Amino acid sequence: MEPEPRLFVITGIMAAGKSTVAQALAERFERSVHLRGDTFRRFVASGRVEMSADPSPEATAQLRLRYELAAMCADRYVDAGFVTVMQDVILGPMLSEVIGMFHARPVAVVVLAPTAEQVAVREHERVKVGYRHFTPAALDADLRERTPRLGLWIDNTDLTVDETVQHILDHRHDAIVAGS
Repeated sequence: MEPEPRLFVITGIMAAGKSTVAQALAERFERSVHLRGDTFRRFVASGRVEMSADPSPEATAQLRLRYELAAMCADRYVDAGFVTVMQDVILGPMLSEVIGMFHARPVAVVVLAPTAEQVAVREHERVKVGYRHFTPAALDADLRERTPRLGLWIDNTDLTVDETVQHILDHRHDAIVAGS
């Protein structure tokens, strides 16, 4: 019997539903934490370099630092007995690298992959603006063409938040990419 995941990593492009789904998933457990990767980006008070379609070495270094800090925090929460749901935009080959940053095992990876058209609608409807340096179509192509098919990929275009969370829970063992 496979061990129950105590660490979930939720990724997808901006406006894929990561924050909402991660919060709802975390709330399904008695003791849980929801770590938002973007919080670590916002900690940088001066000298922050934003990601772009052609990122500078400094932008990539800051992104990697953000992932490392989130992984350290996630590991510590898991060690303290919390089910931890960490969410961030982790695309392309970087996904494999980020999975390796976690010490906690098993790691369950969930990739939210609604259509680019649905993401554009969601982006238009929300207060937060995520698409300054990218378009939903370009980021979606990056997700689908360059991101390794690890974990559980969910097309949540037509799913409610509760349906998405239930799908994750029902298929949590399929999401495990790094075992015990």
